[in-house]
Amino acid sequence: MRIKSDKEHFLSCNVAAFTYNEGCEVFDKLKVGKEVQLVREDENPHDHNAVAIFFGKTHIGYIPRRENDAIAKFLDLGYGDIFEARIQSVDPTAHPEEQVSIVIYLKRKVG
Repeated sequence: MRIKSDKEHFLSCNVAAFTYNEGCEVFDKLKVGKEVQLVREDENPHDHNAVAIFFGKTHIGYIPRRENDAIAKFLDLGYGDIFEARIQSVDPTAHPEEQVSIVIYLKRKVG
């Protein structure tokens, strides 16, 4: 019998465009397990499915374009509260686009 968790894995990915945003300003605060927020940028001129990643008020990057379609749709429809996103890994020795990864969970509906 499988034990039900309050959340299920949905996606793991690197933080895209980390180099071009403000991630370096909070890099020393990015710790495994810390929560991040997903914010839809439907008017982004480079990607119509853009989903920004924020650590507090700091924009650290995006969900990679090849992986953002489903999340963008959920956010567009007002289902952002089903996601929980956290820092999964931090590697200061990696290429900047691979230094930080996140994990996104789907939260189980309560009630």
